[in-house]
Amino acid sequence: MSKINWDEYKKYKHEHPNLKDLDNFEVLLEFLRSFYNKTSSFEVFDILNDDEIGKMMLEKRNLNEPEHLEDILNKRLAR
Repeated sequence: MSKINWDEYKKYKHEHPNLKDLDNFEVLLEFLRSFYNKTSSFEVFDILNDDEIGKMMLEKRNLNEPEHLEDILNKRLAR
């Protein structure tokens, strides 16, 4: 399983100013999609759930199942 490289995330966020209108969680989802090529809600949920900051982001949004994350990911991919 992949682990979130927060230094790469910060670099990615800085290099993609078109993401400035998104909140940090949405940027993180976009980062996981593009940097790690993760689009499955189960994979993304596992990665986030295994990371302390990622887990806090999930809890803040009351996302406690991969299925809850699926709608958010589908909206991100549709953009």
